[in-house]
Amino acid sequence: MSNIPINRMNRFFSENDYNLHITMAQELIHDDLNMKLVLFRVDVSKTNIDDVYGEVGKDKIQFLPPVEFNGLVKIEEPKNNTYNQGINRFNEPGNLYISVYIKHLNDLDIDIKYGDYIGYSQTEDKIRYYSVINDGKVTSDNKHTIFGYKPYYRTITCSIVQGTEFRGI
Repeated sequence: MSNIPINRMNRFFSENDYNLHITMAQELIHDDLNMKLVLFRVDVSKTNIDDVYGEVGKDKIQFLPPVEFNGLVKIEEPKNNTYNQGINRFNEPGNLYISVYIKHLNDLDIDIKYGDYIGYSQTEDKIRYYSVINDGKVTSDNKHTIFGYKPYYRTITCSIVQGTEFRGI
């Protein structure tokens, strides 16, 4: 028990109110929007890491069974970039941002970590794969809390997987 009780929220926003907000919001995202993603978690215990460089070949990564989860998806627009002093141009697909409820991750008993892969069906017949570049575990800001009271979701940032880096399991 803490020496300084934190009960500032009890006057107008109880734990029941907090849980009601989460339940209603999850109903919207999980049932109405139905944005489904697939998490491919890297199995660190079975993946052999090079002793010298601490790296793993792309075909040597071992995965846990895939898990389907729900989240609110935002995909950035593509970026038109150049290299070699503007002579060569390329269009880079935008990052994927996923807002996912912490309760949902806890209910599924999963954690999304840096380096995991996520599949998202952009159409009925096109799945794009992304690599997690920010696992969103820092949730102490006002954006990820209700009135600064308690974190309720994470924002996961993912970068598009290029070429043959990952094509699902």
